[in-house]
Amino acid sequence: MDATDDKSGSCDALHIAMVAPPWYDIPPRGYGGIESMTADLVRGLTRRGHRVTLIGAGDGVDLRTYEQPPSERIGDPIPEVAHAAKADRFLEGLRADVIHDHSLAGPLGARGRSAPTVVTCHGPVTGEMGEFYQALSATVALVAVSWAQRAHAPGLNWAGRVHNAVAVDTFPFVDRKEDWVLWLGRFNPDKGAHLAIEAARAAGRRILLAGKQSEDVERAYFENEVEPLLGPGAEYVGEADADLKRELLSRARCLVFPLQWEEPFGMIMIEAMACGTPVVALKRGSVPELVADGVTGFVRDEPPELPSAIEAAGELDPAAARAHVARHFDVSVMVEGYERVYRKVISSEEVRKPRHLLPVAADLS
Repeated sequence: MDATDDKSGSCDALHIAMVAPPWYDIPPRGYGGIESMTADLVRGLTRRGHRVTLIGAGDGVDLRTYEQPPSERIGDPIPEVAHAAKADRFLEGLRADVIHDHSLAGPLGARGRSAPTVVTCHGPVTGEMGEFYQALSATVALVAVSWAQRAHAPGLNWAGRVHNAVAVDTFPFVDRKEDWVLWLGRFNPDKGAHLAIEAARAAGRRILLAGKQSEDVERAYFENEVEPLLGPGAEYVGEADADLKRELLSRARCLVFPLQWEEPFGMIMIEAMACGTPVVALKRGSVPELVADGVTGFVRDEPPELPSAIEAAGELDPAAARAHVARHFDVSVMVEGYERVYRKVISSEEVRKPRHLLPVAADLS
């Protein structure tokens, strides 16, 4: 991506090779949290004067592994490994200072690279994924997207923690909300859409649901757990593209986010708060890290507590939610965090043979 004319704040510019996953365009037209984050990070880094070479699939990249992203094949391992192999060939011809890899299979090639590889852990870091990252510990530097995520695997080779972010000024701020509530995401049991419907009904509020159901597990969950609950007061409006997402998030009384797993980072929460919309969520994963309880939303322990929180959300100040995101989760904050990580890893690489554990990052919040 080309640099913009805003190059404030940068000195000793770096050449960063950014490897995106293969599944969606950059930025994505609809669902694609990692792709949205990657697009924002690339724009932010180029504004700071860095040179970024973006490797990915489809539109918006500099070096393309697929002409069209194989979105319909998510879950098939072949596109992932083919993407990694093609990306590795591209990387051989680049003289990058650091490689930042967001893909799954890409980090497997890090051992043979002349530049250090930074990997952002966008998903679980326990179980098999934890074993995968542990096996890579001598060849990559890991970045956690939340303290909650890092706490689940303190022994991994962490280079730091950098929260994901949004370009706050691209989200419309609305201070007068409508009466209905919103659930938005992908239809996976972990996201708790059925619990959101039940909570909204118990609160006497209409709920709109928007989300992706393209994978088998998503379609099965929607058909078995969500669709039977639809009807008066609960409406599915389809998958939201970037424009519809912003419209829904800005108008809703609150976003209901009843997570059923320890999600490392919920982008939709900071997107909602950027619109001045409070978040009503269960205390799982990064939720207490992102939502200021009683200020930008409500964090509750159990589903029966959600209806009263939905009602109370209408009393919160939308401006406080917007300011919270601007202060802690704007792209500029994320970019500065990754700049620190890149320089730390480059410096460590220059003096360290063989590779040792990287130092713990300072709290960047």
